[in-house]
Amino acid sequence: MPTPHTYDYAVIRVVPRVEREEFINVGVIVSCPTARHLEARIELDEARLRAFAPSLDIDALRPYLDAIVAICNGDANAGPIAALPPRARFHWLTAKRSSIVQVSPAHVGRTTQPERVVEHLMQRMVRLPD
Repeated sequence: MPTPHTYDYAVIRVVPRVEREEFINVGVIVSCPTARHLEARIELDEARLRAFAPSLDIDALRPYLDAIVAICNGDANAGPIAALPPRARFHWLTAKRSSIVQVSPAHVGRTTQPERVVEHLMQRMVRLPD
């Protein structure tokens, strides 16, 4: 029987008007230290974002979302945060902030297949039901 792993995850949100606290989920971050797995995935539904926030500059938003993925990947071009250990990067990325890009509180799960968690969460938390 495969070994179950505990993982933490947070949902990445776009909050066009912070004062209204309305948001659209656009991605997830998953940390599974026992499997040495840290991953972020972003999927922007541009039509949905434009309908939700017509004045939102999606092109200006992209670099901030791309930075999350680069930091998770430990990309050397992503700055000093990307050089931290994976668990520290996860905690830095999930720290509370008041900006157009926010993350949910961290949640915990268990799985025997850590490499499949991101896809499962994207389907459940980000993509619209078919």
